[in-house]
Amino acid sequence: MVKFFALFVLFVATSFGAESVTVPTVNLSLSAPDTPQQLVSSLNVLLVLTLLFLAPSMVMVMTTFTRFVIVFGFLRQALGTQQVPPTQVLVLLAMILTFFVMEPVGTKAYEQGIKPYVEEKIGYEEAFEKTTLPFKNFMIRNTREKDLALFLRIREMENPQTVADVPLSVVIPAFVISELKTAFEIGFLIFLPFLVIDMVVASILMSMGMMMLPPVMISLPFKILIFVLIDGWNLLIGNLIASIK
Repeated sequence: MVKFFALFVLFVATSFGAESVTVPTVNLSLSAPDTPQQLVSSLNVLLVLTLLFLAPSMVMVMTTFTRFVIVFGFLRQALGTQQVPPTQVLVLLAMILTFFVMEPVGTKAYEQGIKPYVEEKIGYEEAFEKTTLPFKNFMIRNTREKDLALFLRIREMENPQTVADVPLSVVIPAFVISELKTAFEIGFLIFLPFLVIDMVVASILMSMGMMMLPPVMISLPFKILIFVLIDGWNLLIGNLIASIK
């Protein structure tokens, strides 16, 4: 798992425009560093390892991954196909779509914050602010005002004037619950047509006196057939991405 995330970080850095990736050496001894540059390299390694450890959590709470994976879960339940598609496939599909949607945001964050910091043009604090600002703008665009106001009220903070005035500790939870609400709304709309098919099949079986035959066994092929005929994956993914601001 650690190797996977290490390769993922290198791939993202390369995709976002990094021309070269330099991996500094790590000294695990307890002696003091010989030069300030060695101390900076050690701190950079510590920062990268920390981000590597937090990467899965950051993907879930700062991107559209939550929306995608919940909607795909609702779709599988609505179809009634049990473990088809497998959970691993749905999670990987959600990750791929998340990378596709978030690539412009990540590129902007790299150009504004990470690249100047690597070139030693700005410091840690300024790099952090400029790197997180594109993600903060994205999250606020996709967050309901009611959810944002909830956490501002809990923190007893005044209404912010700009995006920079809203702390990440407020934006992230507001964004997460907004994504959950949106995902459940989309899931409800997905369930409706398949529920109608189940009800129609159950009514027909009852009228024929076939009480012991499970309606799910009869409705499942029809639901799969209809989903394929309307090109369901194309429609679902297209509307999911279109719903993101």
